[in-house]
Amino acid sequence: MSDTIATVLFEPTESDLKFLPEGPFDLGGGRFSWVAIQHGASARYGSLNIFDMNTHTNQSYRLPGRPGFARPTENPSQFLVGAERELGLFDIQTGQWSPMCTGIDADVENTIINDATTWQDNVIFGCKDLEFKTKKAGLYLFRGRDRKLIQLRNDQICSNGKAVIEQPDGRLELLDIDTPTRKITRYSLDIAAGKLSEGQTAIDLSRAIGFPDGMTLTPNGQSAIVSFYNPDEAEFGLTQQYSLATGILEHSWRTPASPQNTCPLLMPMPDGSVKLVITTAIEHMAAERQARAPKSGCLFIADTTL
Repeated sequence: MSDTIATVLFEPTESDLKFLPEGPFDLGGGRFSWVAIQHGASARYGSLNIFDMNTHTNQSYRLPGRPGFARPTENPSQFLVGAERELGLFDIQTGQWSPMCTGIDADVENTIINDATTWQDNVIFGCKDLEFKTKKAGLYLFRGRDRKLIQLRNDQICSNGKAVIEQPDGRLELLDIDTPTRKITRYSLDIAAGKLSEGQTAIDLSRAIGFPDGMTLTPNGQSAIVSFYNPDEAEFGLTQQYSLATGILEHSWRTPASPQNTCPLLMPMPDGSVKLVITTAIEHMAAERQARAPKSGCLFIADTTL
């Protein structure tokens, strides 16, 4: 099996935007949003960004906190954002932040919202322990019909990639990555009852290089594409596709000179092809290591056969 080599799509000129890019989301028309979770190691704020593949330009909007995810709404100027311990609406035209749900993870200290997925008008999102060591971060459902926040789990460390799959009989399954476990866990999800089943390992990623971070599914829902954050010295980073039925590795994409992959996004193109966008980060990289991995923090793009 040959790997596909990704190329740089966007290289931020400022290190703030390179520190921890994540969460790319297709906005249509060749545009996608992404979040810069933290503008540097000591920063307590980040940004929502919109990249236009037609013009190769990026617009950045500073947020009043560190975002874990952002999703567009029916209002083209507003995004639903999870930042710090709040869910809120952010208006890119006015810069106004309007909290919808506060006090998330209020029973523990030193956690903030991280990755998310949506299903209809529901949001499933998790938090992360900023010290990356204690099983105390929550996994939540924000149920759209009654705007109720429901805690599904309270024992995650760094809640990352997520996806919801609807089975032919209407049952919902949640695929979830708690990064230190190095596996994808499968749950039955009951949105009406606000409950998860006991988790079962869907894919064991313990032999992969690095730690699983963001995840997306292939269009047929049969495979998961996972970006791996490799904190060690490496000539390239990896984003890999695995069969959900067998766990077999099906394809790899390499990001040269950028080992810390964070999130993948499949982008439909006007010609009918599908490209893979990959975010990468310089987080925890000393200057010497950045010099040996000079494309870290860039956004990459690669061909797919999807």
